[in-house]
Amino acid sequence: MKRFFTKSTAIVCLLGFSAVASFAGNKDRTGQSGATELLINPWARSTGVFGLNTAHVTGLDAIKTNIAGLAFVKNTEVGLSRSEILSGSGVGVNNAAIAQNINNFGVLSLNIMSVSFGEITRTDWNYPEGGIGTYKPQFLNISLGFAKKFSESIYAGIAGTFVSEQISNINASGAAFEAGVQYVTGKRDNFHFGVTLRNVGTNMRFNGSGFAVESPMPDASDPSSRMSLRVPTEKFEMPTYLNFGVSYDFYLDENRLQSDDDKPKHRATPMFSFTSNSFLNDYYGVGVEYAYKEMFMLRGAYRYEKDINNAAAPSTFYTGLSVGATIQTSLGKSGPILGLDYSYRSTQRPANGVHVVTLRLMTRAREKDNDTVE
Repeated sequence: MKRFFTKSTAIVCLLGFSAVASFAGNKDRTGQSGATELLINPWARSTGVFGLNTAHVTGLDAIKTNIAGLAFVKNTEVGLSRSEILSGSGVGVNNAAIAQNINNFGVLSLNIMSVSFGEITRTDWNYPEGGIGTYKPQFLNISLGFAKKFSESIYAGIAGTFVSEQISNINASGAAFEAGVQYVTGKRDNFHFGVTLRNVGTNMRFNGSGFAVESPMPDASDPSSRMSLRVPTEKFEMPTYLNFGVSYDFYLDENRLQSDDDKPKHRATPMFSFTSNSFLNDYYGVGVEYAYKEMFMLRGAYRYEKDINNAAAPSTFYTGLSVGATIQTSLGKSGPILGLDYSYRSTQRPANGVHVVTLRLMTRAREKDNDTVE
């Protein structure tokens, strides 16, 4: 009876989140948010399906998709990733993260993401063509996350992100928060439902000496008298969005298994996801992932939003298609698992698509009774 009420409560909450998603957002505010690097997903496994795996994402990828999936980390997981956004321009994303399972307490994570823009020519009123040096914008996001398994079916997590944007004489900072839930059921835990609310946070405002202008003092007897005028700046909000998704694992060789304890070799997981953005177009998409022995995976997806196919005035940087692959293997019989992920998302011209490469290392937990490895 207790399990029944726990499941019922979870389903009601998830359906409530879904209902809110259908009406959330005010499209009159499109383009008025800032800190849009919070929308960047630096992990190759989830970007291979455009982040549509909200319902079943696990491990470090969950940090930027649905924090609830972090609860599936068995012991320790470490990852590094690199995203090339505009090939040849120097614009890219470097990301590093670690997650640690702390027995019955839950899983903690730390994620550091830095956006690089290369060197940009410095200009001002007197030197509009440059010639006075260069500068490097610095975008830095530091996230702390926590997720926990509450029952055999319910996983949930929360996270907070410190946001910093700056150049040499202008900066802004703020904090964003997120929460997520995953619900799993079925004979082999093959039905997945997930909901996440991300980037709810403080307002941000740019400040610094870059907004100060030196001008002559009005009505001053000395022509050389100067005063400093500071240009006021407006606050801006975080790019909040609400996302929910469903997926189902089809085990293609299930009928050939000798017993329920045997593990299937072939898995195909179709998925659907809907995102309601507060400051952007809503988008939804479908995808599929195929896995062989959970060692080799192929995935692809299509994500749609309004005017995405409008060649004259496209509404988004992306054209909707994404593909990806994963190879992972155990380093020895009881050693850690090493994984290599790659994804590609097609973009509007003149960009040549977004490439993401991720390297992951997952250690295995030892059982106390027999000292075996999970």
